[in-house]
Formats: sequence, C-alpha cells, structure tokens
Amino acid sequence: MRGVTPLRIVVMGTGPFALPMLAALLRSGHEIVAVVTRPDHAPPGRRPAPNPMRRAAAAAGLPILDPERVNDPDSLAGLEALRPDLFVVCDYGQILAPALLAVPPLGGINLHGSLLPRHRGAAPIQWAILSGDAVTGVSVIRMTPTLDAGNVIAARPVTIALRETAAELEPRLAEVGAEAVLEAIERLQAARAAGAAAAVGIPQDADQATRAPRLSKSDGIVDWSWPAARIERLRRAVEPWPRATTFLRRGDGQTQRLVLEDVEVVAPDSSAGEAAPAVPGTVLAAADGRIVVACGAGTALVILRLVPEGRRSMSAAEFLCGSPLRAGARLG
Repeated sequence: MRGVTPLRIVVMGTGPFALPMLAALLRSGHEIVAVVTRPDHAPPGRRPAPNPMRRAAAAAGLPILDPERVNDPDSLAGLEALRPDLFVVCDYGQILAPALLAVPPLGGINLHGSLLPRHRGAAPIQWAILSGDAVTGVSVIRMTPTLDAGNVIAARPVTIALRETAAELEPRLAEVGAEAVLEAIERLQAARAAGAAAAVGIPQDADQATRAPRLSKSDGIVDWSWPAARIERLRRAVEPWPRATTFLRRGDGQTQRLVLEDVEVVAPDSSAGEAAPAVPGTVLAAADGRIVVACGAGTALVILRLVPEGRRSMSAAEFLCGSPLRAGARLG
C-alpha cells in the first residue's frame, strides 16, 4: 500500500469461498466500509444459522447489510451513502444491475472459481472436475450485467489433483483467489492513476465460453451408461452435495438408496472377463470385499466405500457382510 491511497471497499459475499478474500482485504490496508450478504432464512419456528460471510464480518466488527434485493432503490441509496470506491464480490448470489455497478467510481470486480471464459455460472468447481479438466483456477473480472462475462483483470491456474473432490479443491481455490483479488485491485489503481481504469483487463473470448449451472439434487444420481471414468469424476464433483447416489432393488422388492463415498475405475482387462460387455449397472462381482459394477463403453467401476440408506458410512466389505447383494444384481 506504500504510495497508494487506500480504497473504500464494499465486499459482497455469502458462502465460504469468499472468506479468504475477506481476510486478505482486512489485512490489505484498504477500508472495508460494509459487507453485503444474503439474508438468513429458515423454516417457520426455526432460527436461521448465520451464513459464513455474516459470521466473519461480525467477528471483524464490520457493518453488515442484507437486502432481500440488492438492486432495489432503498439498497441502492444505502450503498451510495457509503461512498465506496469499489465493489468486491464473490459467492454472493445476486446479479448487480447497471445502476448499482455505477455507484463506485471503479465499478465492481468479481472473484470466480474458474479460468474464464470456461465454466461461467454458479458451480464452476464442480463442472471443472466433471468435465475432466486437468487444470482449473480463479479469475477476477470487471463486473458487467452479463453473468461472468467481464474483462479478466487477474487469473491464476491451479492443477486438479488426481482424486481431488470439489470439497477439497474449493478451499485451495479460495486461498489463491484471495491473492488474485489483491493483484486485481493493484492493477485497477495503477490503471486509474494512468487514466485508463475503464480499459483494464483482457476481454473474454465468448466463443470459448462454457456453462457451469447450479447443481440440483438429481445431478448426483449415477447414470451407469456413462463410462466409468465419468462416473468417478461425478463422485468427486458432487462431494459434499448432492453426493453420488444410486439405487439397489432388493430381493424383498424394496429399493435402497446408496451414496457412493469412494470409487475407482477398473482396468478393462480385470473388470469382468466377459466376451461381451455387461448391461450398465450390472453388478459383476460382489465378493472378497469388492463391488464391481459394469458401466458404459465396456468399462467398470469398483465401489470402495458407501453409505446405505439409514446407515453409517462403511467399506464395501462391511456392506457385503450384511447385504444380499450378489453378482448379476442391477443398480440404477
């Protein structure tokens, strides 16, 4: 911050991905004049649990605003009164309208959990894993009314580990993202000093954009017609929510839900030893602590750990001790 005037910053965020960014801004010397977060909601009769950003802001003694609709006139007036130089947004959950983005002289920047324009949307970390990307990263962009489409001011790549889940990758990206936000703010300040703040950043190539829509519960249901490698990526991408889920039709006619906690791809020459591929979802082996399931394209998957409906997490060997599951059964 030597020789640079500290900025008055409004931080907007809700989820845990924004926490390292907030901590870095608190250490940066810039003035955080308010934290804007989503309202806490709960079913009738229950007290809402404060979201992660609200807890962190309260612990730091920062003013907290939680409008239902951040673009409403009352919210706009309240933010104008704070005289911010910049909005810094991450994992907030509302799109800022042009009138709101025009309040700070430097506009707004947004921390996104991918290397844009790849994986625009609410679930970039999950879609990077599901897509089989070897490398993802973070981007800090100038905010525009179009979702995740502004100029990229700072970007940092991160390699996805071989068996890394979304739950493991997210905090790593969040820490890298905090550094990228500070870098982006420095570039904005340098560009403003040079009279070129409006042009800072590199435009995205819209032709290279891919979508990363928010996940739903049904996105965790395993489609056994997929190749085993894709199902293995699904298992990692939907951890901790909605989790990879399949169903077993038991001998008594009841259907049992199974959450797949850990799986691995079986090499083709060790999957089943059959001349023709089995129907996807067929259990090829259920003995010696192994549950091997046929997948699409002649591949197979070993279930290593699972959570049977109504029971605790257990190894495949433990599950087979008390289950009638046999080779030839069908999942799905």
